[in-house]
Amino acid sequence: MNEGSRALRTQLLIGFMCLALVVYFVLLGRAAVILIRSGEAAAIGLGAAILILPIVGAWAMIATLRAGLAHQRLARLAREQGMELDVSDLPRRPSGRISRDAADALFATVREEVEADPDDWRRWYRLARAYDYAGDRSRARETMKKAVRMQEAAS
Repeated sequence: MNEGSRALRTQLLIGFMCLALVVYFVLLGRAAVILIRSGEAAAIGLGAAILILPIVGAWAMIATLRAGLAHQRLARLAREQGMELDVSDLPRRPSGRISRDAADALFATVREEVEADPDDWRRWYRLARAYDYAGDRSRARETMKKAVRMQEAAS
């Protein structure tokens, strides 16, 4: 399967999941309104609590989509500028993930790049990717957020 076909399938899956979530949020909201309209104190309280769920869910979905689109934009810009990490030659585990030693070595190299040029969002983007390859997802997310902020400020 080529890269374009895989990307299209992923986008369609994301679209379907978002649509399913919206339907779920509407159904939750409807149930909340029914409970609130019942006029009973307990039902009104439960309805109000249930009404919060679609609001929080919609916020989380939108925030996740916005972050994903920002990350895709950075990936495209980095690729266009020849700054994407090339991991094609790194040894892999049977699961397909990069071997731990290779990921750690990649991370050390990219960290040195950031230390040498800390004001370049591309370096931070590469560091976020290196964190991800090394399995440190929380630092990868935080570093990617920093790269996004830096790129937006540079534009």
